Amino acid sequence: MPSILIVDDERSMREFLQILLEKDGHSVSVAAEGEDALKQIEKQEFDLVISDIRMPGISGLDMLARLKASRPDLPVIMITAFASPEDAVTAMKDGAFDYITKPFKIDEIKKVIRSATSRKVASRTGQESEKHFSRIIGRSPEMVRIFDLIKRIAPTPANVLIYGESGTGKELVAKAIHNLSGDKDAPFVPITCSAIPENLLESELFGHVKGSFTGAIANKDGLFQLADGGTAFLDEIGELTPIIQTKLLRVLQEREFMPVGSTRTHKVNVRIIAATNRDLQEEIRQGRFREDLYYRLAVVPIRVPPLRERKDDVPLLVAHFLEKYSKLLGKDVQTISSYGLKVLMDYDFPGNVRELENIIERGVALESSNIILPDNLKVRHRTQAGSDRKAPLFVAAEDEEELFERGMEDVLTSLEKKIIQYALNRGGNSKMKAAELLKISFRSLRYKTKKYEID
Repeated sequence: MPSILIVDDERSMREFLQILLEKDGHSVSVAAEGEDALKQIEKQEFDLVISDIRMPGISGLDMLARLKASRPDLPVIMITAFASPEDAVTAMKDGAFDYITKPFKIDEIKKVIRSATSRKVASRTGQESEKHFSRIIGRSPEMVRIFDLIKRIAPTPANVLIYGESGTGKELVAKAIHNLSGDKDAPFVPITCSAIPENLLESELFGHVKGSFTGAIANKDGLFQLADGGTAFLDEIGELTPIIQTKLLRVLQEREFMPVGSTRTHKVNVRIIAATNRDLQEEIRQGRFREDLYYRLAVVPIRVPPLRERKDDVPLLVAHFLEKYSKLLGKDVQTISSYGLKVLMDYDFPGNVRELENIIERGVALESSNIILPDNLKVRHRTQAGSDRKAPLFVAAEDEEELFERGMEDVLTSLEKKIIQYALNRGGNSKMKAAELLKISFRSLRYKTKKYEID
């Protein structure tokens, strides 16, 4: 958990925040004034500073300016009981992550803390993950259990079956197992079983000899020959035909195979990691998957949970993808607004981590400031299960929290832009037709499209 330094001359406030944050598992240090805080920051690594603005000696704003000169990457949240527009502007201009007035709601400050620390923690977690776990990002109990299991099974030669929904990161788990094994320098050869035509899959897996079929103009090594001494990763294993299942079973039992068109068997020493998004137990009951093959593959089964079951990892993943795509796209998007994060935390992510990555990449590409706002988070609005109610056609603000965070002008502007764009789409991109649909004059629509830069 992130380490936090609380700086406040009020003892009651220091103790309140310390108890609150330690209860959530944070490592918390305290300082009664700015000089002490700066000394502690020189000696210890912190992920976040929460500081009062008005304190004896060095003020919170002076401390912020000195901190940002020496530690620009350290997020600082300013709190005050004497809110003023001048202080707020100065704090944000000098690099404060956020500015909160007392009294504040507990949920409010927890949300801001989570957002402020996620990027720094994600960077550290990402470095550790890159070293050990192939960039699998997560600190939820579900992912901690998977990390522990990976470390325990990686040194063994046991075959592994990874199952979970599409987009959960099954191949990353397979790579992590390989990278922590004793054969990490040997080949890791992946193949997606559903991506290869049925008549070519046998050749891709086992290889073929010259002249074995039309187009076989030379001998070709298959997956198992290429992965000899290392790991073969069979993704979407549930798509294999009965014939291929039988031949794969022989590889698992006898450690040998026969290339297409050959009369000679080849011995092979390869670890097999398979993955599927299907229920293979149900496939067995339906007679579509061999039970003996299943038990050979699933010596160690690993379930990768969908993102909706590990929402604690969303802020960490968001921060990781923000850093990744800010670099790739040449942007300076540093964080996501608190309401933007709430939108994501309330979303079920049917496409899992892959969908979240896509949302953040698009948000970074569209954002013109250094913070992603809710308007640039394109999440799918779905009807509730068991309900015939359709999702709203236009959503400018989800609730009063977003309305008051963004302000009426921004919300109404966003709504007007969405309505105009929708009418243009319905009217075949004709401004005349769109104006008729909206029952406004052509001149008025032309003015608005120019004002909002709608092409």
